[in-house]
Order: sequence, then C-alpha cells, then structure tokens
Amino acid sequence: MASLRTIIAQGRKRIGLLVGAGAGAGTAKDDGTYPLIPAVEGLTIQVLTALEPKYCAQIAALKGELDKHDIETVLSRIRSLSKVIGKSTIHGLNGDGFKIFGEEICTEIGKIVNVRLPKNGCAYNDIVNWITGIARDHPVEIFTTNYDLLFEEAFEAVRAPYFDGFTGGREPFFDPVSVAGNDLPPRWTRLWKLHGSLGWKASDKDEVIRTGHDTATHLVFPEHLKYDQTQKAPYAALFDRLRTFLTTPDTLLISVGFSYADAHISARIDEGLAANPSASVFAFQFKPLAEEGAACDLARRRPNLSVYSPDKAVVNGIEGPWQVSSELPSKDWGPIRATYWSPPKASVPSQFSLGAIEAFGHFFAASRSMQALTPAPAVPTAAAPPTATVAAAGTAP
Repeated sequence: MASLRTIIAQGRKRIGLLVGAGAGAGTAKDDGTYPLIPAVEGLTIQVLTALEPKYCAQIAALKGELDKHDIETVLSRIRSLSKVIGKSTIHGLNGDGFKIFGEEICTEIGKIVNVRLPKNGCAYNDIVNWITGIARDHPVEIFTTNYDLLFEEAFEAVRAPYFDGFTGGREPFFDPVSVAGNDLPPRWTRLWKLHGSLGWKASDKDEVIRTGHDTATHLVFPEHLKYDQTQKAPYAALFDRLRTFLTTPDTLLISVGFSYADAHISARIDEGLAANPSASVFAFQFKPLAEEGAACDLARRRPNLSVYSPDKAVVNGIEGPWQVSSELPSKDWGPIRATYWSPPKASVPSQFSLGAIEAFGHFFAASRSMQALTPAPAVPTAAAPPTATVAAAGTAP
C-alpha cells in the first residue's frame, strides 16, 4: 500500500481504472442510504416490479421455467423467444410481443441508472480530484461497464476535459481513429464506456451517436448476446483500446466494483497480461476472497494480476490471509493505514477496505496529502455493493 500510494501520488505512471457495477451500488444517496444505483439483485427487483402490472403472467411463467431469476437470465430468455417463435404464442405473447417486452425492460434499466451525483460529493468526485490534481505524463484511462453519467457529471463539475470517443457538435459521432491513436493531450482523461451509455442512440444511418439526452439509450444490456454485441462498432474499438492499454509497457490497471464475471472483458485482460508481463492489474474486491472465484482464477493464472479482498489476497499467484504488522513505512503511516485498513462497522475487527468504492476514492484523493484525512465511512454490510476489483501488488499492511 505504501508503494501504491507513492505511484498514484505521482504523474509519471500510465494508470487505468476499470469501474464496474459495484461502484454505483457502493455509493450513498443524498439521504445517506444505499445504493445510488442497485446491483443486479436490486435492479432485477425494481425492473420486474415496475413491469408486473402489464406482464404479471409472463414474469411468473418465466420464473417457473428458469433456474435463475436475475434480470440477465430473464432478458436472455425473452430475447431468445422473440427471435424464434414468430407468430406462435408462448405465455400469452408472440415473437413481436416478447420483443416489446424486452424493449420495455431495457427502458426500465435506463430509468434506474439515470441518476445524479450526491450533492455533498462522493467517490466519483474524489477520483476526478485525484486525476486533475497533478500534471501527468500520460492520461488516465477509465474503462467502465456502467451506463450512468456519473463520471461525466464529476468531470464537468470541475471543468475537467475528457474524451469518450465521440466528436462533433449537433450529433457527435464516434471516431475509432482517435480512440486507437490516443493522441490527445494527457490532461484529457479518456472515458471508455465499454457497454454503452445513456445518451447514445443509433442514427438514421445505423451509426451510434451521442445525443446529449439521458433518455436515449444504445446499450449492451445484460443478456446472453453481450459478447456478440461487443464485436460491433463502437464497442469493438473500445475493447481494442482496453487490449492496447494492457499491451503498452509499464502500465497499471486498477479495478473497483468489477467481479471479473464478464467473460468477454476478463478474456481481454487475460490476453493483455499474457502478452505483456510488464503490465499489472490491481484487483480490490468487496467480498471475501472465497466468493471472488472469477477474479481468483485469473490471478492464479496470471501472476501480474493481484486480488485483494477484505480477508485475504492473491499476490503472485499465491493466496494468503492479511497479517497486521507493527512496523510501518514511516512514523506518520498510522493515519494513512486507517484509509485502507478499518472496521466495516462497530465492534468488528479491521479489514482491508479498498474494495468499497468510497474508501477507494478517498484513498486516491488523499494520496498526495502529507497527512491522511479522516477515513471515509464504511459501507453498511446489508447494503454493500457486489464485488469491487482493484489489483494492487505489494505487502500486507
């Protein structure tokens, strides 16, 4: 952690962030309750509850025939039926009916993720403050699977420039050449929306444009066609950018809120780390290590990916528990250690906390401070986000 803090406090390292759904789930609303954006379980409940008055019979029938009832599985089944049954009827709907049902699910997902940043600030603001706080030799690149506009809002709040692959005024179009070339000034943060974003839609020419309206959606929604969709423009160029980043010498990718269960993303990371041993991934997970199977499988195969969970870590392919040492890097390190080693709630032993997005953002924002600030409050266990991934190689605190 001492080494990581030094690296992120300087502007010389080529650093990327991979931000998954756990970031929104681990962010509090203005009233202090969680989550700002629900994870898959909460998203499923909200979407199906909203559509139950119209599709009660269909939802009940689909749940009865499916082993899993999450929104990804349900949407996959709906889209499969819409493509194969034609004018035949199943559960009271024909193919066109299931197509409309699927579209309405996607509309509800868009409504739920269309949120604003908390007025008192949050981890997104902390991360942007860290990015803009120093002059950099290389731009920070943010890869995110989330559809929301929280990063965009955080950058615009402090008038910090960023590039998301689109250019133009009236109907900004996606420019894959600029994405591949990556030749904008380092002060322009790169914001790559791997699964699309609110505000994206298909134009009359069937090209993806950015509308500036948060109601328009052109997203890779959670369902079984996710891999096929990401092979098309503009998603193919964004995934190529992730691979290019990882194959660039001496790069560090830090992930938070990401479970590594998305096979199409994990495969790109696997390929990049295999081709470039000088690249590193720091994975900070929210759940205990035993529940982070996808991340651990990759870490055991690629020693340049390290996984840190609250109770254990996998470093250089070796799993082990955290051990607290009384020897600190400096006499002032006690308050600094409290920013990544703290109890999740009262009467609970301290544990590694950077798998939670709020502690993660605070650690980054305070990295250049000579004295550590007060640690961010721990996320309540009952409302905790799913997995958070940030890889960091180093020794236990």
